[in-house]
Amino acid sequence: MADVYTELDLKGLRRLFPERAVKAELEEDLFLARMNCTEDTEVTDRPLRVDAYLVILCYGGRIEIEINRHVHVLDACSMLIYTPHNILRMHKVVPEPGKPVRFAVAAIATDLLTGSRMNFSRIYQESLRFMENPAIMLREDEMDVCRRYFELVVNVARRSLPDIRESVIMLIASSFFWAGSLWQDRVTEARRHARGSFRAREVFEDFLRLAQDYHMAERSLGFYADKLYMSPKYLSKMVKTVSGRSAHEWIDALVVGEAQNMLRYSDLPVREIVTRLNFPNQTTFYRFFKIQTGKTPTEYRNG
Repeated sequence: MADVYTELDLKGLRRLFPERAVKAELEEDLFLARMNCTEDTEVTDRPLRVDAYLVILCYGGRIEIEINRHVHVLDACSMLIYTPHNILRMHKVVPEPGKPVRFAVAAIATDLLTGSRMNFSRIYQESLRFMENPAIMLREDEMDVCRRYFELVVNVARRSLPDIRESVIMLIASSFFWAGSLWQDRVTEARRHARGSFRAREVFEDFLRLAQDYHMAERSLGFYADKLYMSPKYLSKMVKTVSGRSAHEWIDALVVGEAQNMLRYSDLPVREIVTRLNFPNQTTFYRFFKIQTGKTPTEYRNG
């Protein structure tokens, strides 16, 4: 039986952590929590798909968080941003001797950041490409600002005042842009040391953005080349120069990732997965999945 993930909005997140959630007036827009965990603390390890943006700040100890089957490590004075609709699981908490793991979670409803100039999903994908660990280490002064932001949001969100919603939304949006700016700074620095010319990196980033948007429906290199107004051969060369992987390999990796998530974290029948991923038939999908993973979809689901 598949290990079915749980779909959560902010109210669901609050119900999952009722004792750790900070009480606030804006339950539909905001979730804030302070966590103190020892090795004996019961923390849910169920896979979650959250319809929200999350900032996770680790103050002490170590947290291992799995996102789409990739484990990200947060040590003391580090931060991770989660973007909506990925599959998240608390992998492990590792306290320091005699001390609990201390971390804070701030979550904001997806629609409050939709259309903003900062593309958090793109930054996350770039961090996977250019950084060994997308959970970034913060300098002491940066962590201090993050901590102050969190406490300020908590204090304001608790108050029952006229028009408090607008005040809190502007404040937490500001805190997320601050966190996003720190994250983008680390990604930019990592990208600066990556191979390839500026033009090649630009083409690669545009391609990756398109592939993230369209990979479930389009796997033809010609489709992406047309979108970018270049030949398939030129696009393939630019992507290979920057990443060391072909454009087809990137598209296949995104598709197989979607398939693995559906197989591992849902109880969708294979025929439905075949339809959602736009394969012509189950035979083609089985052959593709076997080549990519070394297992059949059934073997992977039952493994």
